[in-house]
Amino acid sequence: MAVAGTPRRNGRSARAAAAPALDEIDKAIIRALQVDGRMSYAKLGPEVGLSQAAVRQRVQRLTDSGVVQVVAVTDPLSVGFTVQAMIGVRAEGDLRALGASLGAIGEIDYVVIASGSYDLLLEVVCEDNDHLLALVNDVIRSTPGVRSAEVFTYLDLVKQTYTWGTR
Repeated sequence: MAVAGTPRRNGRSARAAAAPALDEIDKAIIRALQVDGRMSYAKLGPEVGLSQAAVRQRVQRLTDSGVVQVVAVTDPLSVGFTVQAMIGVRAEGDLRALGASLGAIGEIDYVVIASGSYDLLLEVVCEDNDHLLALVNDVIRSTPGVRSAEVFTYLDLVKQTYTWGTR
């Protein structure tokens, strides 16, 4: 398991407006859970200077407010997916609406509105190359607002981490 930041499906500005102020104890809880998302409240409490009950309430508040989510992060190759790719999309029209539309597609696990050569960046996980081709050709490129899509297939995922801490 890993503790990630706010769910990716939420927009950054919406997250920032809704996020509660974090004190040093909240930040310590987040840092500890980023290292071990399965840490028990009995172990976490003393580590951050709280009782088990108090730390449970804090974690619940952080989870309910969307500051953290506790999820199992899998290795796609270990669970039957053989192709991962980043797709750069050049778009026309409302980027937020297009991002939301593309984000509703099951194979797309990451949508970013970006600056630079691409308006949107999408991360996808597919069963195989035929699945990737069908997704890009039949779904992504046919979505209204998509002008073009360029696929960058992952040859190897060297690093993926969620331990960036807090500020």
